[in-house]
Amino acid sequence: MACDRRTFLAATIGAAAARAVAHAQAPQQVSPVPTPRDFSRLEPIAYPDPDIVALDPRFRQYVIFNTSIKRHHIGTQWAEGPAWNGVGRYLVWSDIPNNVQMRWIEEDGRVTTFRNPAGYSNGNTFDYEGRQLSCEHGGRRVVRYEPNGTVTTIAERFDGKRLNSPNDVVVNPDRSIWFTDPFYGIRGNYEGFKAQQESKESVYRVDGQTGQVAKVTDEVGQPNGLCFSPDYKRLYVADTGMPREIKVWDVDGNALRNGRRFVQFDIPGAGTPSAADGIRCDADGNIWAGARPGVQVFAPNGDRIGMIRLPETCANVCFGGARRNRLFMTASQSLYSVYVETVGAHIA
Repeated sequence: MACDRRTFLAATIGAAAARAVAHAQAPQQVSPVPTPRDFSRLEPIAYPDPDIVALDPRFRQYVIFNTSIKRHHIGTQWAEGPAWNGVGRYLVWSDIPNNVQMRWIEEDGRVTTFRNPAGYSNGNTFDYEGRQLSCEHGGRRVVRYEPNGTVTTIAERFDGKRLNSPNDVVVNPDRSIWFTDPFYGIRGNYEGFKAQQESKESVYRVDGQTGQVAKVTDEVGQPNGLCFSPDYKRLYVADTGMPREIKVWDVDGNALRNGRRFVQFDIPGAGTPSAADGIRCDADGNIWAGARPGVQVFAPNGDRIGMIRLPETCANVCFGGARRNRLFMTASQSLYSVYVETVGAHIA
């Protein structure tokens, strides 16, 4: 009987342990609704922040226990295009309808109007010489701001036709510039100027030596945010057309090969459709996407592993701060940030 009892207890404990492991590994079913809080008041929130949600055990290594989501500014109409300037220790982002670029200064937390007017700019980044690149809805072009204050047009036409409204931009170590061109900025007069579409929605590459503009793919409905993998061997593009998804290609020199779906979107815990807008890659190859209910995080194999719930629709994200371990989130009327236990894969 004693032997039978020991066998029974061992089996029971083993089964319980197996259930515990299975439960820990199973995706969490959580609500997409953020925790009620008043960001305008300096009131504490109990750690860990309840809106930093691990949907998979793999995400827990990126969650810092004693940090919380902060709101730095409210008052924009549609916040977009965050980019970190490491030398100046500031974040620049766009308020498209108000035709301005804003700046958050790390030293003292001030927010200033950085550029007015701003060509109804959307996405921003910095190149390897520290110069800002911006995608203009108003000018239907990609521009670079030079150290002497002049503006250089990087791309505004392809095959003799005007671009639609460049949306987001990234740079490659070979000094090439890659950008997306959906039609959002020419649909009306709110985020640019209503105009006739001349070009198919596409992704383009500008050669860093010759300045030649080349179309790398038009296999997208509405190409939006984009980013490279840490080794620059893959390019991810968020498609806010149909189907709403992130696609990925292998980078083969100046061209893209083997386009395929990386992930299709819905809202965790709700099952309703969603879409990724701006995306960034961290040093481990995870994709951080501005997507309802705030930010969704995907492992390199496409599994959704975490989310950050915000009270507003998040359009775009970037990594910044002195150690590049601070995730900045431009969300509708506000700018938010939170510290994470990873760093951005690229310079801006």
